[in-house]
Parts: sequence; C-alpha cells; structure tokens
Amino acid sequence: MTGNHRNSSITRRRAIAMTGGTVAAGGLVVAGYQSAFADTTDTTDATATASATSTGACMTLMSSVTEGPYYLDGALVRKDITEGKSGVPLTLRLTVVDATDGCTPVKGAAVEIWHCDAWGYYSGYTTANPGGSAPSESEDGSTANDNTYLRGYQIANANGVVKFETIFPGWYTPRTCHIHVKVHTGGEKEDGTYEGGTVNYTGQLFFDDTTAEEIFTLEPYAQHSGSYTTLDDDMVYDGGGAASGLLTLKAVHKADPSKGYKGSLSLAIDPDAENTGAGSGGGGTPPSGAPSGEPPSGAPSESASPSASASS
Repeated sequence: MTGNHRNSSITRRRAIAMTGGTVAAGGLVVAGYQSAFADTTDTTDATATASATSTGACMTLMSSVTEGPYYLDGALVRKDITEGKSGVPLTLRLTVVDATDGCTPVKGAAVEIWHCDAWGYYSGYTTANPGGSAPSESEDGSTANDNTYLRGYQIANANGVVKFETIFPGWYTPRTCHIHVKVHTGGEKEDGTYEGGTVNYTGQLFFDDTTAEEIFTLEPYAQHSGSYTTLDDDMVYDGGGAASGLLTLKAVHKADPSKGYKGSLSLAIDPDAENTGAGSGGGGTPPSGAPSGEPPSGAPSESASPSASASS
C-alpha cells in the first residue's frame, strides 16, 4: 500500500503555482529545515526563506494518508506532550507552508500530533496489545493521564513554525516507528483545545531505520521485543522521502543517542483543501472496545497542565 491519496481539486492559487516551472524536490527539505530551527523572525531569515522557496519546490504537496485507528478528539494545546512518559527526548519542529502560493508560511495553522509511547501504547487505548512482548502500559511508572499523553496541538507562528517536546516513539505490530499529524486551519483555541475549522492535511511522520533501531536497544524501548517493521515493509510509508513524511533528524550528542534528537520537516499543504483522514494506508487494527474518537473523559484542563501552553 502507498500513501499517495491527495485532494484532487485545483484551486485558483494552485493553478497559478503550477505554471511556475519544474518542481525541485530537494529545495523544500532544505528550506524547511532552515526555517524550522529559527525561533524568531528577522530580515535575514525572511530573505533566505524567500530565496530558497522561489524554485517552486512547494508545488509538491505532502502525501496524505489514513489517520489510523488511534485518533482521539480533544487534544490539548501545549508544547510538551510527554506527561512524564519516559523515552529518548525528541524536539519536533514542523513548518507549515502553502504549496499553492510559493511556500508562504501558514500563520495560525493548528498542527496536531499523536503517537505511541516507548512500548507501543497509545493514550486512550492502553489495553491494546502492541505485538511482540512488552510490559503492560501501567508498568511504566509515570503519572501520565491515560487519555491524553503524547497528544497535543500547537499553533503556527508568523513563520509557520510549531515546536513540540516529546519522546521518540516506540513501535507496534505491524507498523514502523511513526508520528501521526493533522494540520487544521480556520478554527480557534477554546477551553485548552482547538475547535472548529477545517482539516487540510492528515499524514504521518517517519524515522530512518538506522536511528530507530539504535534507539530501540536503549531503555525503556529494549523491554519491548519482537519483529520491528522497517520503512521498506511498512504499509503506509511509500518511499517518497520528505514529501511522504520522512523527518530530518539531528542528534543532540552524536556519541550518546540517549541525549535525544531534533526532528524537522516542512509540511507543504493546500489550505483550501479539506482532508477527511481516510487516506490510503492501513495503520493497524483498533482494539475491541476502544474509544471511538470522542473527547476523552477526565482529561486534565489547561490550567491543570503546566505544559498546556501555545508556542511562542
């Protein structure tokens, strides 16, 4: 299976962009990496971004895929989504750009992510067997809320950038290591979450096999044994590199992977498109008796969560 489902409508802006020339696939990745690691805006950054995106690289839209079986509404707007879950630290910086309008940043876009913990468990679905042999989710010793950990929103700044503090995900059968992502526009922050608007993009973020397999030898990941699915054998990743969600990773300390990683990617979307989350790719079978996508009961309020704050 592949993840090549895309919205087929051609907006006026996309039609204009398509007359701009040949796609330069590498330019988007470079521009995205540079802008994603800039916390503030200045004239130099703006000039560099404009120059890097003038090639028309953003005419290649991100590949949309299924939201998978573990989605839940009601995630909190917050930068740190770990809630004490243990694992290798991951700083994730994503840059949302308009693929139909010269890679311009999509200010105010709401980026939502969710992923499993180090042993392959998702919040809201903690009794689902991740495959192989792993301790039960309750044995991790954290105080994380079982309905909300490793889920959250951030609102894009003027550069289209969001930042999350999380952990490197584990894995579950039959999937490779991944993070789910949605991009919303037109809604607003309300009661600590994001309400209304339109989902423009549903996708997944991926990690190179070498890095993932090295991390899975570390604790607590090593307590989950079994057959790990590589990128080539994954049912969702289609081999398209950055356009298919493959992250650029940079080790915080090259000699010690346990110190963590920085991951970055540009999400080239069409803000005029609507995506239902029913794209191609499987994603695994949801456990019986699992939640059906309703806001989780007992979820902490924004005031009760010190990490429930929007990005700067």
